[in-house]
Amino acid sequence: MNILIVDDDGIDRENIKRTLGHSTTPFNFTETESVDEALSALSVNNFDIILLDYRMPKRDGIELLLELRNSENDLNVAVIMLSNSEETELALECVRAGAQDFLLKSEVSTSRLQRAIVQAQTRFELEKQLHISYQQAKKLAEHDTLTGLYNRYSFEEALQLNILQKARDNSKLALTLFDLDNFKFINDNYGHHIGDQILIQVSQRISDCLRGNEVFARLGGDEFAIILTNLHTVDNATRVTTRILNSLEAPFNISGAKIHMTASIGIAVYPDSTLNANELLKHADIAMYRSKKLGRNQICYFESEMQEQFLQRYQIETNLIGAIARNEFTLHYQPIVNTSGSNVVGFEALIRWNFQDQLLYPDSFISIAENSRAIVDIGRWVIEQAIYQLSVWNLRTTTKYTIAINLSSVQLTDKCLVQCIADALSKYHINPALIEFELTETTLLENSKQTIKTLASIKDLGCRIALDDFGSGFSSVSHLQNFPIDTVKIDKSLIMASDEEKSRSLITGLSAMLHSLSLNIVAEGIENAEVVQFCQQLNIQRAQGYYYAKPLPVDDIEKNYF
Repeated sequence: MNILIVDDDGIDRENIKRTLGHSTTPFNFTETESVDEALSALSVNNFDIILLDYRMPKRDGIELLLELRNSENDLNVAVIMLSNSEETELALECVRAGAQDFLLKSEVSTSRLQRAIVQAQTRFELEKQLHISYQQAKKLAEHDTLTGLYNRYSFEEALQLNILQKARDNSKLALTLFDLDNFKFINDNYGHHIGDQILIQVSQRISDCLRGNEVFARLGGDEFAIILTNLHTVDNATRVTTRILNSLEAPFNISGAKIHMTASIGIAVYPDSTLNANELLKHADIAMYRSKKLGRNQICYFESEMQEQFLQRYQIETNLIGAIARNEFTLHYQPIVNTSGSNVVGFEALIRWNFQDQLLYPDSFISIAENSRAIVDIGRWVIEQAIYQLSVWNLRTTTKYTIAINLSSVQLTDKCLVQCIADALSKYHINPALIEFELTETTLLENSKQTIKTLASIKDLGCRIALDDFGSGFSSVSHLQNFPIDTVKIDKSLIMASDEEKSRSLITGLSAMLHSLSLNIVAEGIENAEVVQFCQQLNIQRAQGYYYAKPLPVDDIEKNYF
């Protein structure tokens, strides 16, 4: 039997070993003098019993009991507490903390200590079995027996708790309620055993769509619920529920039968919809009913405004797929001029989308394209189209114009991005130094290692990198040091306020700093001659804005500048 003695008194340890040495049972002893030494010993060896002194320096025996009780590791060992104190309350405290027995050191004898060890081990095994039974009963009480998900009772408790927590912060909570479309048909035609298998597989597929920190419950029958917390926009709920619908698209293969299954989803948002848990559940149920009336296999928000936003967003996301093949995108170009002579030196390429007889600007669809990763293909199209257009224009004139192309953070994760740029440069015989890729500072805040690697590869091609919107709220001088920046574009919000003394001082300081770093400067949002004159005084080399020209389609650019 392996025994761990935890006692800072060497004489007491020897007394324990001598006492048990008279026993016919063979014992292997490991001695430690502190709680920390004991924990180290427990991490590498298995013990049958711990003989633990209550009073020790630094940390007492109670602390070791608490460490054992709260340990993530499975430390299955019985503990007998030893002390010189005869206080009844101390003995009770040790037992409450997890000890199986308590002995006075003055009363230790061979028979008594050996009997205490046997009893402590037996008591420990009984406690362990009782704990296992409790955990099993708890799981049965809180979880659905068929799918293993939380049941209705656990779900309602979690909803109440989460709403109480949400009252203390400013984030949103989305309650997603859904059931399976025409599930009764499955049970009636294939049998309940097939229906049960459908429920199990649906649960597994949807669990794979979730991060794992959501409350996912089966409320009964084919009705499920998910609590999504810490949402700052409802777009997060839309993305999750869209993934759920997509996960059900592939047929379920059960006992040789291929069964197609869809779901109708209703969403209610706290605190927008209501502050009450029961009402939130009722609102989600109403939204789910509306989803069924709309034709099933739908997502429906309880709030009409959110529903309109969702439908608009969903329509845009759906139509982004195939928009390139349908030739719906076009590029407009805004001239970039030399401030000293007002002659055009290049253009910035800006995407537009001809969608349902409307010309949509990037603000209305780029974030959606980023979330769906449609931006990867769109971005490649923009790069090739802009470089092609530059090659056409530079063949018509002796002036070697430059072109500025915007990149998003999602594009920087595209492993084919650099090769796409290289292929376009080669295909249209363009000098890489004429191409400048623009990034916002928010882009640089995300995944910096990958960003630095991608930007370095773009620089290796010979292209230039511009930092866009500098001074718009996220500006950091460290970005100028950590990233291979060639050009800084001062944000139009600063330029437009340049008639204010404070803004003029700020722009003057920024300009001086950027010049000292040998960086090129572009002033954005130029709207009048006074700002042009101010830029000239600061030796800001390039500018763009409505004072010179709005972004224009190719035909207008060629009419005005070629």
